[in-house]
Amino acid sequence: MSFRAASSTSPVDRSDQPPPPPPPQQQQRPRTPKAPRLCVLCNAERAVIKRPKTGQQICRACFFLVFETEIHNTIVDNKLFSRGDRIAIAASGGKDSTVLAHTLKLLNDRYDYGLDLFLLSVDEGISGYRDDSLETVKRNQQQYGIPLLIVSYEELYGWSMDAIVKEIGRKNNCTFCGVFRRQALDRGAAKLGAKQIVTGHNADDIAETVLMNLFRGDIARLQRCTAILTGGDEVIPRSKPFKYTYEKEIVMYAYFKKLDYFSTECIYSPFAYRGYARAFLKDLEKLRPSAIMDIIYSGEAYQVKEGIANRVAGRCERCGFMSSNKLCKACILLEGLNRGLPVTKVLET
Repeated sequence: MSFRAASSTSPVDRSDQPPPPPPPQQQQRPRTPKAPRLCVLCNAERAVIKRPKTGQQICRACFFLVFETEIHNTIVDNKLFSRGDRIAIAASGGKDSTVLAHTLKLLNDRYDYGLDLFLLSVDEGISGYRDDSLETVKRNQQQYGIPLLIVSYEELYGWSMDAIVKEIGRKNNCTFCGVFRRQALDRGAAKLGAKQIVTGHNADDIAETVLMNLFRGDIARLQRCTAILTGGDEVIPRSKPFKYTYEKEIVMYAYFKKLDYFSTECIYSPFAYRGYARAFLKDLEKLRPSAIMDIIYSGEAYQVKEGIANRVAGRCERCGFMSSNKLCKACILLEGLNRGLPVTKVLET
């Protein structure tokens, strides 16, 4: 009997052998800690903020200074106020209006504008939203020592926004709210004897409005939506001191200053048309941060051809407030709501 030698390729049982030792670890060189980046403005303090508007890396103190100085320059360059003016600050309790109230109070004291400041709030009657935000406004009144007036839809129109939404649904509720709110601010400012209303509309808001008016082909509004001061002799003027201020910088200012503001979105706003323009703008901003200012400058450059008539602001025959037609939009909307009800006009204040 013959035996064949085992093949050299047959597997070898290594179960009894110990596992191979692990490879020696490579010694890592100790990393040299990087020196903290200094503020590009003062070159002394550590930079903690990268400005969304300019990309500058600056310290907290320099950020506060440039933020406040830019708003002061906007006010002075555009001659928004005169000494002795009674100014109604449209206050909702949100970040924009809270920073606006804080900044105007600070600048009024620092540069001696000589303004008589008031907080003016509108209670739209939105349960779980406006009632909570108005508590923030009341705290701001105490924090800044500025008198406060609150006017309500229920008082002015006999309707709350909750009741309107229950009646018409959520599809066009922002149209009603926007029209009623604009007139409510006018009524409140007239009650205060204010010479001007200032709003917290920032650069993002104005760029969104330019886009919305372009999408809708609304040339008349496109012309005036970028104006920093609107209104005339017969209408209480409105100004936007935050016209060139980015929303992100307002948020950063409120955060680092630890301001008391209300941050919840309106429960009806997710259905607003503006939300789509906002999402589009944010996508543009990611690719090109200067897109916000570029859109505003483009809106300022639009001109209407000669021969195209613009509507002239007049007075509503029913309520007496601003309108480019015989009846203002508020009265028309209110008439539709009150169809079949005893109240058929805007209630007197």
